Amino acid sequence: MIEIERITKTYGDVHAVDAVTMTAQTGTITVIVGTSGSGKTTLLRMINRLEEPTSGEVRIKGQSTLATEPHLLRRRIGYAIQGHGLFPHYTVARNIGAVPELLNWPKAKIRARVDELLNLFSMDPAEFRHRYPAELSGGQQQRVGVARALASRPDLMLMDEPFGALDPIIRARAQDDLRRIHKALGSTIMLVTHDMEEAIRLGDRVAVMDEGKLIQHGTPAEIIAQPANGFVADMVGDVERPLRLLSLIPLSDLVEDGAAPGDALPAEASLRDALAACLWTGRNAVPVEHDGAVVGRVTFDAIRARAQIHP
Repeated sequence: MIEIERITKTYGDVHAVDAVTMTAQTGTITVIVGTSGSGKTTLLRMINRLEEPTSGEVRIKGQSTLATEPHLLRRRIGYAIQGHGLFPHYTVARNIGAVPELLNWPKAKIRARVDELLNLFSMDPAEFRHRYPAELSGGQQQRVGVARALASRPDLMLMDEPFGALDPIIRARAQDDLRRIHKALGSTIMLVTHDMEEAIRLGDRVAVMDEGKLIQHGTPAEIIAQPANGFVADMVGDVERPLRLLSLIPLSDLVEDGAAPGDALPAEASLRDALAACLWTGRNAVPVEHDGAVVGRVTFDAIRARAQIHP
């Protein structure tokens, strides 16, 4: 979907982005993570030409972004930012329908798309379409911001710290929402964050940047298990690395025959969820269920061995 070839952005003698080359496959989530000033947002903004590259090229579906006028390019790419960026004087429906309106969609088609997206985000259209942003909670505003980015059915969506302004509980739910919506729609997403936990939770691939350079680009498991250098290792956190690995492994990978006390966890839950359940309740194992039926258990010893956690 996206090919970035030696893209560079300089401001005087400063290389904000320094010869970055990477690709993002169709239908995946790529998360760009780094500290403040690492160049991650500048890189994202060069994809839809909110920033013009000093050199290098971005191609979407094989076509250079320089071949299309910037305003026309942006209408084909969804864009969601921190704090949602909603128009305060527009209703929810008009906010979501802003880009389809620019694309001259028929009014009936825009209305149907607005209602479709509100339903997808568990917001009853009859209740929410005529509200204004000030009448929504922070989480609702963020959902409307993401819905607006999806309104024109873009093949590609760019997200710049979309959940950065949310409190931790709402943020986790917003991340779950994004994963669910992505699974339903199959869009290609590139998302910027400073939070490695968020990168690992959301990304099919994670790109780590520092001082304008791409330091490592790989799967979450590769980033955790084989950090390219000390900077990446520090981003992951030596103490947290085993727990982050556990968050990537479903219970179905370690389920075994046998019974265990307490409430069952779904087979798609992570080993980190099971570890938390064991530690919280003092159990040595947790039952695992699939389609409402218990299919076995995962033991505390098996989890500890997988993460190489020692007592």
